[in-house]
Amino acid sequence: MNRNLDRMTPFIVMDVLERANELQREGADIIHLEVGEPDFDVPPCISKAAMDAQLEGSTHYTHSLGNFSLRESISEFYSSEYGVVIDPNCIVVTSGSSPAILMVLMLLCEKGDEVIMSNPGYPCYRNFVLACQAEPVTVQLHAECDFQFDVNEIKQIITDKTRAIIVNSPMNPTGTLINDSVFEQLVQLDVPIISDEIYHGLVYDGKARSILEFSNKAFVISGFSKRFAMTGLRLGYLIAPKEYMRSLQILQQNLFICAPSTAQNAGIAALKSAQFDVVRMREIYNDRRVYLINRLKAIGFEIYTEPRGAFYVFCDARKFTSNSYQFAFDVLEKAHVGITPGIDFGSAGEGFIRFSYANSIENIRIAMDRLEKFLHSNSIVNAD
Repeated sequence: MNRNLDRMTPFIVMDVLERANELQREGADIIHLEVGEPDFDVPPCISKAAMDAQLEGSTHYTHSLGNFSLRESISEFYSSEYGVVIDPNCIVVTSGSSPAILMVLMLLCEKGDEVIMSNPGYPCYRNFVLACQAEPVTVQLHAECDFQFDVNEIKQIITDKTRAIIVNSPMNPTGTLINDSVFEQLVQLDVPIISDEIYHGLVYDGKARSILEFSNKAFVISGFSKRFAMTGLRLGYLIAPKEYMRSLQILQQNLFICAPSTAQNAGIAALKSAQFDVVRMREIYNDRRVYLINRLKAIGFEIYTEPRGAFYVFCDARKFTSNSYQFAFDVLEKAHVGITPGIDFGSAGEGFIRFSYANSIENIRIAMDRLEKFLHSNSIVNAD
């Protein structure tokens, strides 16, 4: 068996979700604030496009890089959204963003190579790197510094084996937007940048910048799951420099053949017709964000930096626990609220808890009431 499998960590949020689902089957009323999945249905124009494609027989393989009309639509979107020119032939449409991450790491890495990523950060990055027989190298982000990268610290861990730096903005789990100055410094390094931009479109304070506004040599990972609430349709994409496209096409052809054809038709409709739905969902998310931040602060959680994007609040819970894993499962079992322990996102996340506001404000209100009651009943709420 591949020894790297022994080094891979479980995706703890899924452990929480699966236990929550077991409790629900036993009759418990669980409120889910652990999962990073939009609670909205697919917008009607997107759903109609997917159904029409199926009824019209558009259910066959597409070009391995993706339906050209969809790639053109993505290119037009980047022109209008970011003011950058993208050749449709430099886009690979994928079955969600995960295959895109895997393919770009397979492209860049050989056994023993190194990839730099943040701690805390999205936990699957590390395991994708291990799957490619490369080594994950982390740079710690600090809550007191807005969870921003310190490029000088990155420079200190770059070696002759470094093949890529992974960045994520808006970031999971913190909701932080990377500062323009950080992007400007990163693209000056002689290392490929992989920018995960899956939460673009869900920004409430400021504007998300694409790495492609700073360099045309970077790799962009994005998709339709978060912005358009299309998680189950499994549609993502990778934008890459032209010189890598044939190699990426070969990977796509062999590993995945192509993304689902009906989902690709839905993606065209999303980019062309669903902007009103995106705005509506974003406004509702923002109402939830503001409410959740205020309730968590009132309960006693410390929030060093308020999230500006995505749909997460990353709280310091060290007033209540030194073991975020045990705390999360205690809250689940006793208060019937699903939350994600900070240790899921790396050692620097220990003592923190991630709350997702991809749930109704009514449910969030009930969850906060339950959480506050749980903390009081266990005598771990400070008197002040």
